[in-house]
Amino acid sequence: MALRCMLVVALACAAATSVSAQEKLKFEPKFEVNKAFYQRVSTKVDQIVKVTGGADLNLKHEQTFLFKWLPVKQDGDKWSVKMSIEGAILKVDIASNPVNYDSTAEQPAAGNNPGLADFFKNLIGTEFTISYGKGYVVEKVEGREDFLKKLGTANPQMEALLKKLLTDEALKEMADPTAGLMPGADKAAGVAANETWEKKTAMPLGPIGSYNRTLSFKYVGKDTEKKELDKVEVTAKLEYKTPDANADGLLFRIKGGKLDSVDPKAGTFLFDSKTGRIVSGTIAVQMAGELDVTIGTTETKVQLNQTQTTTIETSATSYLPVKK
Repeated sequence: MALRCMLVVALACAAATSVSAQEKLKFEPKFEVNKAFYQRVSTKVDQIVKVTGGADLNLKHEQTFLFKWLPVKQDGDKWSVKMSIEGAILKVDIASNPVNYDSTAEQPAAGNNPGLADFFKNLIGTEFTISYGKGYVVEKVEGREDFLKKLGTANPQMEALLKKLLTDEALKEMADPTAGLMPGADKAAGVAANETWEKKTAMPLGPIGSYNRTLSFKYVGKDTEKKELDKVEVTAKLEYKTPDANADGLLFRIKGGKLDSVDPKAGTFLFDSKTGRIVSGTIAVQMAGELDVTIGTTETKVQLNQTQTTTIETSATSYLPVKK
Protein backbone atom coordinates (compact mmCIF):
# COMPACT_ATOMS: atom_id res chain seq x y z
CA MET A 1 0.00 0.00 0.00
CA ALA A 2 2.80 2.38 0.89
CA LEU A 3 4.58 1.63 -2.39
CA ARG A 4 1.36 2.17 -4.33
CA CYS A 5 0.85 5.55 -2.64
CA MET A 6 4.40 6.53 -3.50
CA LEU A 7 3.80 5.59 -7.14
CA VAL A 8 0.55 7.55 -7.23
CA VAL A 9 2.28 10.61 -5.78
CA ALA A 10 5.16 10.27 -8.25
CA LEU A 11 2.77 9.98 -11.20
CA ALA A 12 0.78 12.97 -9.95
CA CYS A 13 3.96 15.06 -9.67
CA ALA A 14 5.04 14.01 -13.13
CA ALA A 15 1.63 14.91 -14.55
CA ALA A 16 1.68 18.26 -12.78
CA THR A 17 5.16 18.98 -14.14
CA SER A 18 4.00 18.05 -17.64
CA VAL A 19 0.96 20.31 -17.44
CA SER A 20 3.10 23.16 -16.07
CA ALA A 21 5.56 22.77 -18.93
CA GLN A 22 2.74 22.81 -21.49
CA GLU A 23 1.31 25.99 -20.00
CA LYS A 24 4.58 27.89 -20.32
CA LEU A 25 4.52 30.45 -23.08
CA LYS A 26 7.30 32.10 -25.04
CA PHE A 27 6.53 35.71 -25.89
CA GLU A 28 8.69 35.65 -29.01
CA PRO A 29 8.04 36.92 -32.54
CA LYS A 30 7.49 34.31 -35.24
CA PHE A 31 9.06 35.60 -38.44
CA GLU A 32 8.37 34.15 -41.88
CA VAL A 33 10.57 35.09 -44.83
CA ASN A 34 8.84 37.61 -47.13
CA LYS A 35 5.70 37.66 -44.96
CA ALA A 36 5.23 41.22 -43.73
CA PHE A 37 3.35 42.38 -40.67
CA TYR A 38 2.43 45.91 -39.63
CA GLN A 39 2.25 47.98 -36.47
CA ARG A 40 0.52 51.19 -35.46
CA VAL A 41 2.16 52.83 -32.44
CA SER A 42 0.46 55.89 -30.96
CA THR A 43 1.67 58.04 -28.08
CA LYS A 44 -0.43 60.67 -26.36
CA VAL A 45 1.21 63.13 -23.96
CA ASP A 46 -0.60 65.61 -21.73
CA GLN A 47 1.59 68.11 -19.87
CA ILE A 48 0.91 70.86 -17.37
CA VAL A 49 3.96 73.14 -17.14
CA LYS A 50 4.20 75.94 -14.60
CA VAL A 51 7.08 78.39 -14.55
CA THR A 52 7.71 80.27 -11.31
CA GLY A 53 5.69 83.48 -11.40
CA GLY A 54 3.82 82.47 -14.54
CA ALA A 55 0.54 80.85 -15.51
CA ASP A 56 0.04 77.17 -16.19
CA LEU A 57 0.88 76.09 -19.74
CA ASN A 58 -1.10 73.15 -21.10
CA LEU A 59 0.61 71.07 -23.77
CA LYS A 60 -0.97 68.22 -25.70
CA HIS A 61 0.96 66.05 -28.08
CA GLU A 62 -0.19 63.03 -30.08
CA GLN A 63 1.93 61.12 -32.56
CA THR A 64 1.26 57.96 -34.51
CA PHE A 65 3.76 55.97 -36.55
CA LEU A 66 2.87 53.24 -39.01
CA PHE A 67 5.56 50.59 -39.37
CA LYS A 68 6.09 47.74 -41.79
CA TRP A 69 8.20 44.74 -40.74
CA LEU A 70 9.47 42.44 -43.50
CA PRO A 71 11.62 39.40 -42.61
CA VAL A 72 13.97 38.91 -45.56
CA LYS A 73 16.46 36.24 -44.49
CA GLN A 74 16.95 33.45 -41.97
CA ASP A 75 20.25 31.78 -41.14
CA GLY A 76 19.74 29.31 -38.30
CA ASP A 77 18.89 31.35 -35.20
CA LYS A 78 19.67 34.61 -36.97
CA TRP A 79 17.19 36.80 -38.83
CA SER A 80 17.44 39.86 -41.06
CA VAL A 81 14.34 42.08 -41.02
CA LYS A 82 13.63 45.35 -42.82
CA MET A 83 11.58 47.84 -40.82
CA SER A 84 10.20 50.88 -42.66
CA ILE A 85 8.11 53.90 -41.66
CA GLU A 86 4.96 53.92 -43.80
CA GLY A 87 3.19 56.85 -42.21
CA ALA A 88 3.31 59.52 -39.50
CA ILE A 89 0.56 61.56 -37.88
CA LEU A 90 1.27 64.45 -35.51
CA LYS A 91 -1.07 66.61 -33.43
CA VAL A 92 0.42 69.26 -31.15
CA ASP A 93 -1.49 71.82 -29.14
CA ILE A 94 0.54 74.42 -27.23
CA ALA A 95 -1.73 76.75 -25.28
CA SER A 96 -4.53 76.36 -27.89
CA ASN A 97 -2.13 76.81 -30.83
CA PRO A 98 -2.53 73.60 -32.86
CA VAL A 99 0.03 72.14 -35.26
CA ASN A 100 -1.07 69.11 -37.29
CA TYR A 101 0.51 66.83 -39.87
CA ASP A 102 -0.82 63.63 -41.43
CA SER A 103 1.20 61.84 -44.10
CA THR A 104 -1.74 59.53 -44.85
CA ALA A 105 -4.00 62.41 -45.89
CA GLU A 106 -4.36 63.32 -49.56
CA GLN A 107 -2.96 66.78 -48.83
CA PRO A 108 -0.75 66.66 -45.70
CA ALA A 109 -0.56 69.96 -43.87
CA ALA A 110 1.20 71.33 -40.81
CA GLY A 111 -0.92 74.39 -40.16
CA ASN A 112 1.25 77.37 -39.27
CA ASN A 113 4.47 75.34 -39.24
CA PRO A 114 5.45 74.20 -42.78
CA GLY A 115 8.96 73.33 -41.55
CA LEU A 116 7.43 70.64 -39.39
CA ALA A 117 5.71 69.16 -42.45
CA ASP A 118 9.05 68.92 -44.28
CA PHE A 119 10.65 67.30 -41.26
CA PHE A 120 7.99 64.61 -40.92
CA LYS A 121 7.72 64.14 -44.67
CA ASN A 122 11.34 62.98 -44.68
CA LEU A 123 10.50 60.29 -42.13
CA ILE A 124 8.22 58.50 -44.56
CA GLY A 125 9.89 55.67 -46.44
CA THR A 126 12.84 55.51 -44.04
CA GLU A 127 14.11 51.94 -43.81
CA PHE A 128 16.25 50.14 -41.25
CA THR A 129 17.78 46.68 -41.55
CA ILE A 130 17.70 44.82 -38.24
CA SER A 131 19.88 41.80 -37.43
CA TYR A 132 18.49 39.49 -34.74
CA GLY A 133 20.55 36.81 -33.01
CA LYS A 134 19.56 33.81 -30.92
CA GLY A 135 16.48 34.49 -28.84
CA TYR A 136 15.56 37.38 -31.17
CA VAL A 137 18.08 39.66 -29.45
CA VAL A 138 18.77 42.76 -31.57
CA GLU A 139 22.44 42.64 -32.56
CA LYS A 140 22.63 45.48 -35.08
CA VAL A 141 20.47 48.15 -36.71
CA GLU A 142 21.62 49.58 -40.04
CA GLY A 143 20.31 52.79 -41.59
CA ARG A 144 21.01 55.35 -38.86
CA GLU A 145 23.35 57.56 -40.90
CA ASP A 146 21.01 57.72 -43.90
CA PHE A 147 18.13 58.51 -41.56
CA LEU A 148 20.00 61.38 -39.90
CA LYS A 149 21.09 62.73 -43.27
CA LYS A 150 17.48 62.83 -44.52
CA LEU A 151 16.27 64.64 -41.41
CA GLY A 152 19.23 67.00 -41.43
CA THR A 153 18.31 68.06 -44.95
CA ALA A 154 14.92 69.25 -43.74
CA ASN A 155 16.26 70.89 -40.59
CA PRO A 156 20.08 71.24 -40.37
CA GLN A 157 19.85 72.75 -36.87
CA MET A 158 18.30 69.52 -35.63
CA GLU A 159 20.92 67.16 -37.02
CA ALA A 160 23.41 67.58 -34.14
CA LEU A 161 20.63 67.10 -31.57
CA LEU A 162 19.25 64.06 -33.38
CA LYS A 163 22.65 62.41 -33.36
CA LYS A 164 22.60 62.59 -29.56
CA LEU A 165 19.02 61.36 -29.26
CA LEU A 166 19.04 58.64 -31.91
CA THR A 167 21.78 56.47 -30.43
CA ASP A 168 22.44 52.86 -31.41
CA GLU A 169 20.81 51.76 -28.16
CA ALA A 170 17.72 53.84 -28.92
CA LEU A 171 17.44 52.19 -32.33
CA LYS A 172 17.78 48.73 -30.80
CA GLU A 173 14.94 49.60 -28.44
CA MET A 174 12.79 50.66 -31.39
CA ALA A 175 13.67 47.43 -33.23
CA ASP A 176 11.86 45.20 -30.73
CA PRO A 177 8.46 44.29 -32.24
CA THR A 178 7.32 42.95 -28.85
CA ALA A 179 7.78 46.37 -27.17
CA GLY A 180 9.94 44.88 -24.41
CA LEU A 181 7.51 42.04 -23.68
CA MET A 182 9.97 39.24 -24.49
CA PRO A 183 11.57 37.88 -21.26
CA GLY A 184 15.32 37.55 -20.90
CA ALA A 185 17.52 34.49 -21.24
CA ASP A 186 16.71 33.37 -17.68
CA LYS A 187 13.19 32.55 -18.90
CA ALA A 188 14.15 31.07 -22.25
CA ALA A 189 11.88 28.08 -21.55
CA GLY A 190 8.87 30.38 -21.29
CA VAL A 191 6.70 31.72 -18.47
CA ALA A 192 3.71 30.22 -16.71
CA ALA A 193 0.48 31.91 -15.66
CA ASN A 194 0.96 34.40 -12.77
CA GLU A 195 4.71 34.49 -13.37
CA THR A 196 6.40 37.91 -13.44
CA TRP A 197 9.50 39.43 -15.02
CA GLU A 198 11.12 42.81 -15.57
CA LYS A 199 12.85 44.61 -18.40
CA LYS A 200 15.16 47.52 -17.52
CA THR A 201 16.38 49.98 -20.13
CA ALA A 202 18.54 53.11 -20.04
CA MET A 203 17.17 55.84 -22.33
CA PRO A 204 19.73 58.65 -22.92
CA LEU A 205 18.22 61.83 -24.35
CA GLY A 206 21.30 64.04 -24.72
CA PRO A 207 20.74 67.59 -23.44
CA ILE A 208 17.30 66.64 -22.11
CA GLY A 209 18.79 64.16 -19.65
CA SER A 210 18.07 60.45 -19.43
CA TYR A 211 15.54 57.96 -18.13
CA ASN A 212 15.95 54.57 -16.54
CA ARG A 213 12.82 52.66 -17.49
CA THR A 214 11.53 49.55 -15.75
CA LEU A 215 8.75 47.52 -17.35
CA SER A 216 7.17 44.99 -14.98
CA PHE A 217 5.20 42.19 -16.62
CA LYS A 218 2.80 39.57 -15.28
CA TYR A 219 1.42 36.79 -17.45
CA VAL A 220 -2.23 36.52 -16.40
CA GLY A 221 -3.26 33.65 -18.69
CA LYS A 222 -5.88 33.45 -21.41
CA ASP A 223 -7.99 36.57 -21.89
CA THR A 224 -11.53 36.10 -20.61
CA GLU A 225 -13.15 37.68 -23.69
CA LYS A 226 -10.73 36.86 -26.52
CA LYS A 227 -9.90 33.37 -25.34
CA GLU A 228 -7.48 32.71 -28.20
CA LEU A 229 -5.20 35.48 -26.90
CA ASP A 230 -2.89 35.59 -23.89
CA LYS A 231 -3.14 38.49 -21.45
CA VAL A 232 -0.16 40.22 -19.88
CA GLU A 233 -0.30 43.09 -17.39
CA VAL A 234 2.46 45.68 -17.71
CA THR A 235 3.45 48.54 -15.43
CA ALA A 236 5.98 51.19 -16.43
CA LYS A 237 8.16 53.24 -14.09
CA LEU A 238 10.60 55.98 -15.13
CA GLU A 239 13.50 57.40 -13.17
CA TYR A 240 14.72 60.73 -14.55
CA LYS A 241 18.31 61.92 -14.41
CA THR A 242 19.37 65.46 -15.29
CA PRO A 243 21.91 65.97 -18.10
CA ASP A 244 25.63 66.61 -17.71
CA ALA A 245 26.61 70.18 -16.92
CA ASN A 246 28.19 70.57 -20.38
CA ALA A 247 25.19 69.23 -22.31
CA ASP A 248 24.07 71.56 -25.09
CA GLY A 249 21.84 71.51 -28.15
CA LEU A 250 18.76 73.25 -26.75
CA LEU A 251 17.77 76.86 -26.17
CA PHE A 252 17.69 76.12 -22.44
CA ARG A 253 19.67 74.03 -19.95
CA ILE A 254 18.30 71.69 -17.31
CA LYS A 255 20.59 72.18 -14.32
CA GLY A 256 18.88 70.04 -11.72
CA GLY A 257 15.63 68.89 -10.21
CA LYS A 258 13.67 65.70 -9.85
CA LEU A 259 10.93 63.87 -11.74
CA ASP A 260 9.30 60.72 -10.39
CA SER A 261 6.73 58.25 -11.62
CA VAL A 262 3.52 58.63 -9.64
CA ASP A 263 0.46 56.44 -9.22
CA PRO A 264 1.60 53.65 -11.60
CA LYS A 265 -1.28 51.70 -13.13
CA ALA A 266 -1.05 48.42 -14.99
CA GLY A 267 -1.71 48.39 -18.70
CA THR A 268 -2.53 45.32 -20.77
CA PHE A 269 -0.98 43.46 -23.70
CA LEU A 270 -2.96 40.87 -25.65
CA PHE A 271 -0.55 38.44 -27.33
CA ASP A 272 -1.27 35.98 -30.14
CA SER A 273 1.00 32.98 -29.58
CA LYS A 274 0.20 31.59 -33.06
CA THR A 275 1.63 34.62 -34.85
CA GLY A 276 4.02 35.78 -32.14
CA ARG A 277 2.56 39.29 -32.18
CA ILE A 278 1.06 41.81 -29.79
CA VAL A 279 -2.48 42.21 -31.12
CA SER A 280 -3.09 45.22 -28.92
CA GLY A 281 -1.43 46.85 -25.94
CA THR A 282 -1.46 49.93 -23.72
CA ILE A 283 1.24 51.35 -21.44
CA ALA A 284 0.65 54.46 -19.33
CA VAL A 285 3.04 56.39 -17.11
CA GLN A 286 2.59 59.59 -15.12
CA MET A 287 5.45 61.77 -13.90
CA ALA A 288 5.56 64.83 -11.69
CA GLY A 289 8.27 67.01 -10.25
CA GLU A 290 10.26 70.23 -10.48
CA LEU A 291 13.25 71.14 -12.67
CA ASP A 292 15.82 73.92 -12.38
CA VAL A 293 16.10 75.48 -15.84
CA THR A 294 18.38 78.18 -17.24
CA ILE A 295 17.25 80.22 -20.25
CA GLY A 296 20.05 82.56 -21.31
CA THR A 297 21.20 84.00 -17.99
CA THR A 298 17.85 83.58 -16.24
CA GLU A 299 17.37 80.70 -13.83
CA THR A 300 13.88 79.52 -12.97
CA LYS A 301 11.99 76.58 -11.57
CA VAL A 302 9.60 74.63 -13.75
CA GLN A 303 6.93 72.37 -12.28
CA LEU A 304 5.91 69.53 -14.57
CA ASN A 305 3.05 67.06 -14.47
CA GLN A 306 2.97 64.68 -17.42
CA THR A 307 0.85 61.72 -18.43
CA GLN A 308 1.99 59.58 -21.35
CA THR A 309 -0.07 56.77 -22.86
CA THR A 310 1.23 54.51 -25.63
CA THR A 311 -0.92 52.07 -27.58
CA ILE A 312 0.34 49.34 -29.91
CA GLU A 313 -1.58 47.39 -32.55
CA THR A 314 -0.29 44.71 -34.91
CA SER A 315 -1.91 43.41 -38.08
CA ALA A 316 -1.20 41.24 -41.11
CA THR A 317 -2.28 44.15 -43.34
CA SER A 318 -1.05 47.73 -43.62
CA TYR A 319 -2.67 50.49 -41.57
CA LEU A 320 -2.36 52.90 -44.48
CA PRO A 321 -5.80 53.96 -45.75
CA VAL A 322 -6.83 52.35 -49.01
CA LYS A 323 -6.44 54.80 -51.87
CA LYS A 324 -9.64 55.63 -53.70
